[in-house]
Amino acid sequence: MKKVILCPNPYRDKGLAAAKEAEGILRSVGLETVYCLPFKPEGGEGQFGVACRPLQQELRSADLLIAFGGDGTILHLARASAMRGVPVLGVNLGSLGFMSDLEVGEMGLLKELSRGRYRREKRMMLDVSVLREGRTVYQNSALNDAVVSKGAVARVIRLQVSAGEERLGIFSGDGVVVATPTGSTGYSLSAGGPVVEPTAQNFVISPICAHTVFSKSFVLSAAGTVTVAPAEANRKQAFLSVDGGKAFSLRQGDKVRVCRSRYETELLRLTDKSIYQILRMKMTGGIGNEE
Repeated sequence: MKKVILCPNPYRDKGLAAAKEAEGILRSVGLETVYCLPFKPEGGEGQFGVACRPLQQELRSADLLIAFGGDGTILHLARASAMRGVPVLGVNLGSLGFMSDLEVGEMGLLKELSRGRYRREKRMMLDVSVLREGRTVYQNSALNDAVVSKGAVARVIRLQVSAGEERLGIFSGDGVVVATPTGSTGYSLSAGGPVVEPTAQNFVISPICAHTVFSKSFVLSAAGTVTVAPAEANRKQAFLSVDGGKAFSLRQGDKVRVCRSRYETELLRLTDKSIYQILRMKMTGGIGNEE
């Protein structure tokens, strides 16, 4: 490993303090560093006193990207890093941080990168598209989930969900989450879905605030395709959001198709924390973790 991209969320990493600390640690063990911001902040990039370079350009020659922020920062960077085959290491500056490996107080472990003391963890991604009258009108990729949900009006929507050619049923409620195992600890979990081992290869389908007693989550093989479509009798407006991004308005007759992507997000790990340890710490505040 030679070149590391430092990619701080400027709204989480105030003054890029954590990124600058990491820069000092990495350079002390002979690693090259470069700054790239995940998005252009208000006031421009010059306010931080460092030279920031275009992310897509630097990914071509990078060995690692370190994201400073919360899980949202990693989600924002996942597609670009996956397409270039560059692994991501997260430093958590958010609230939960299920995908981030390091807390700020653990950044001394960055020295291990120069010694090759790390492990790689591959996470499946989703390809999401919208078909309208036989044409593809929307395409995106996701590390966490694709969510089809109602608008601001407090009324239920009816969504027909299918796995391959098999119809799972019509879900009535606030919407449906189609998540990866990584996304099973996100919105899907809040909707009552199961926690799935993050390196597994599955779709997790969870109804949001289901308006029927027997609506449950499904865990399916990732080998096929999941289709979500507004039910024919549904006249309520529905929206698609991928990894929490900008909502795409769906029309009657649209079909949202979700399949496993050929790209994978590779997360780098310097600690031995398991998903179960992270869940105990993040979801209970550390209470009840000791036997």
